[in-house]
Amino acid sequence: MDLAPRVLVLAGGLSHERDVSLRSGRRVAEALRDGGCTVVERDVDAGLLALLSGGSIDVVWPLLHGASGEDGAIRGVLDLLGVPYVGSAPAGCRTAWDKPVAGSVAHAAGLLVPDSVALPHGTFRELGAQAVLAAITDRFGLPLVVKPARGGSALGVSVVRSLEELPRAMVECFAYGDVALVERYISGVEVAVSVMEGDGGTVALPAVEIVPDGGFYSYDARYVAGSTEFFCPARLTAEAATAASEAALTAHRAFGLRHLSRTDLVVDEAGQPWFLEVNVAPGMTETSLLPQAVEASGGDPGRLYRSLVERATQERPVPA
Repeated sequence: MDLAPRVLVLAGGLSHERDVSLRSGRRVAEALRDGGCTVVERDVDAGLLALLSGGSIDVVWPLLHGASGEDGAIRGVLDLLGVPYVGSAPAGCRTAWDKPVAGSVAHAAGLLVPDSVALPHGTFRELGAQAVLAAITDRFGLPLVVKPARGGSALGVSVVRSLEELPRAMVECFAYGDVALVERYISGVEVAVSVMEGDGGTVALPAVEIVPDGGFYSYDARYVAGSTEFFCPARLTAEAATAASEAALTAHRAFGLRHLSRTDLVVDEAGQPWFLEVNVAPGMTETSLLPQAVEASGGDPGRLYRSLVERATQERPVPA
């Protein structure tokens, strides 16, 4: 684009992750301005569609986290209006947003996925909590991870190391959603691998290793500076690092994503990456993982983010 792209950074929303979204929006807006873009920062409200229909915006960068931000809903409306946007089309977002479905897609693509069971709250209650919990531990053993089937930022997520901890973990999980995903805990090195598309093709950025102070990458560990130690590139063998990169690229393609994504993995003692989830709207705060990977790769955020904006104007997704 010859003229400075006019970008609307969409951040905020009404999900539990509103604060993270606003912080992501500010950081991306700053980088885009450094890259020469004209940027408007905006929350979701009743005046948004009128603004988008007025012809003053070239492209939208949705940085809404949580429900309605990552489930494809907002992107579907942008498709209806014919407004280009950075990121994946609605179909890929819907698939990635639902963790049990995402696990099935990843498994079908050949990735290792922890054994798990999805439990709606009604089923859990009707069958009897104690009987269901006993069946889970008999099958999967301990430790376990309990998480909402939909959601992010580790809200409602618990690592369960004893039977006594499991009931409370389920209650905390159901506070954030009607379906709990209970999965076998995979021990290893927790990493995040970001994928970005550019003129040179689709590439995986250096893996970021995550070492939270308390051993669990909780909400506070993610967003309170100093709560987690990061290593980028991750302290993996060359073979394991390559396997992690390939897993992230496989996920990006299997889910039909575009422009950027971040895949969360655990690399076990054998160097094998296990798929946890893929993010269509990765956090972009000062402690987030994709910006760290960009920095480690030697990339200039302003230039890279502007290139995604320009790509978005040329590659409108097919509405789905």
